[in-house]
Amino acid sequence: MGTALNVGIVVLEASFGFWSNSMALLADAGHNLSDVFGLLLAWGASALVRRKPTARFTYGLGASSILAALANGILLLVATGAIAWEAIERLSAPQPVAGFTVMIVAAIGILGNGFTAWLFTSGRHDDINVRGAFLHMAGDAAISLGVVIAGGLTLYTGWLVLDPIVSLVIAVLIVWNTWGLLKDSLIMAMQAVPPGINTDEVRQCLEKMPGVARLHDLHIWAMSTTTIALTCHLVMPEGHPGDAFLVEVSRTLKNKFKIAHSTFQIEVSENADCELRPDDVV
Repeated sequence: MGTALNVGIVVLEASFGFWSNSMALLADAGHNLSDVFGLLLAWGASALVRRKPTARFTYGLGASSILAALANGILLLVATGAIAWEAIERLSAPQPVAGFTVMIVAAIGILGNGFTAWLFTSGRHDDINVRGAFLHMAGDAAISLGVVIAGGLTLYTGWLVLDPIVSLVIAVLIVWNTWGLLKDSLIMAMQAVPPGINTDEVRQCLEKMPGVARLHDLHIWAMSTTTIALTCHLVMPEGHPGDAFLVEVSRTLKNKFKIAHSTFQIEVSENADCELRPDDVV
């Protein structure tokens, strides 16, 4: 529903942007178009995430959601570059703009983008793709508000340079809102510890578990935008603690850190010659 609504907004803003000669309105349309592609990427990734693991993709296709978030961020930056380039050219040669038409069409964009942002409100804290969609839709509503203000000021003052200036402001806002999404998705794609997870706190939690003398080879990474995985070697001199211990540790990590996929190797000897013991060995 959100995608269909934004397609309608793109068509409306692009059509009237050309007709009214408004670069700000075309910039908003271009941003909305990139959001449509982003929503489609997120939707496709959500479908792939539900695919069952196979003999080749033993973790399933959850990582596709990370790639979708990364592609979405890159797509937005490319669209922003095109908007900024055209706006800079317009600064040297301002052109007449139909201010009232710009205001009406942008006002419709505020309502459409605001409603779409509301659709993503509930899931924005748990999924980087949903958070990205929410931020973009909320940002679009704010940008459309800026276009309305620019149209009104152009009518009132006759300053044609306001239209490309607003376009540049829109470009800056897009980059500002996109940077966090791009950084987080790149971190996940590189299998780094996901944002919001403190490795030292996880280590301390595991070391406090009964029977654990020390640990090594601790790895934490994102399997998808919603699933975090962990592997670790636990040194337990008193012997293997049994299945109940492993279930409890996994439950603790899930409740405290939202780490849903935990795998442990138990070593009972303090002097076990484990090749993965040094921190600089992967």
